[in-house]
This record gives sequence, C-alpha cells and structure tokens, in this order.
Amino acid sequence: MMLPASLPLIQLFAKMMREQHVRHWQPLVLLFVAAYLAVWSLFALVTFIGDFGLHRIVESQPWLSQHSSWFAGSVLLVAGAFQFSGMKEQCLRVCRHPFGFLTRYYGRGARATWDLGVRHGLYCLGCCWALMLVMFAVGVAHLTGMLILTAVMAIEKTSTWGRSLVPLVGAALLVWGGWTLVSSDTTTTILTSSRCLSR
Repeated sequence: MMLPASLPLIQLFAKMMREQHVRHWQPLVLLFVAAYLAVWSLFALVTFIGDFGLHRIVESQPWLSQHSSWFAGSVLLVAGAFQFSGMKEQCLRVCRHPFGFLTRYYGRGARATWDLGVRHGLYCLGCCWALMLVMFAVGVAHLTGMLILTAVMAIEKTSTWGRSLVPLVGAALLVWGGWTLVSSDTTTTILTSSRCLSR
C-alpha cells in the first residue's frame, strides 16, 4: 500500500546513483526498497499481533463484545486527531521533499543505502501509522477501504494539494469516530431498554 507514495523518492535515488556512475546500482535500489519494506513489515506484524490479541480479549468478555464498536470509534478519533499533529506535519514535510531528504542523508555503499531506506520508512511510518490503523478499524478485508486509504496517503505525500487534504481527512475521521461512538451508545441503550421491557 505504501510503495506508490514512495516511488518519487525511489526514482530519484536511482537517478542520483546513475548520475554519480555508481556501479551495480540496481541491487542498491532493491536494498533501499527492502529496508523500507522491513520497517512497514515490522509495524504490520506488531499491529496484527495487537489486533489479534484485542479480538481475543473482546470475544472472551461479553460486556466488551457488546461495546466492540467503541474500539473502532476510538481508533478513528485518534487517527483524526493525529492529522492535526505537529509530528504528522513534520514527517510529511520530509516525505514531500525527496531531493532534500536525499541531499541530507544519502551515502554510498550497502550499509548507507540500508540506513537510508530505514530512515525513509520511519518518516513514512510517522506520516501514516494512524491511517493504517483505520484499516484495522474498518476491516483488513475491505478492499475499497484499503484503496481509498492508499490514495489518501499517496496524495498527502506527493500531490501539490496534499497539504489541503490532511485537515479534511482529519475532520472526516473525527466525525466518523464520534458518530460511531454515539451510535454505539444509542444501540446499547435501545437494547438495554428492550430487555428491561421484555422482563
């Protein structure tokens, strides 16, 4: 999901090595991508384990099962609030200027390339970790949701009007999260009332 947003930096990295006549630059590009993917793979593993554990806890507690939508609403609120954070803006600023990033951190050799890929992955993770958690809130098997999130993250990082999109997405997530929590409370109240009346 994250590779489309990183293509400008990958292409610029490859171009820089060609212009500097670096021998065997193609494996270095693959190493850079591998380091980048390693960061996201570790995040995905930790998130998957956390999601799996949370589901096990919710399923074992009837009260939590009845209020499971609270977790989704909370994730949406966190993701929405993060859109307005300084950390989000700082990481996006780095990701939006790949030439400045390479000028500052570029180095020759396999170790420098690996470190560069990891650093880029961490900045990218800093931009998008909260939006990735939204995927778990709406369901990892929801293909349309994944495509929308991919498009949003790519536009935020690469488009000239990505800066304007960030607060709009944040506001939408806050509204969605608030609505999820309110509707969950309303549903719980109705169910509780119905049980009391039936008794």
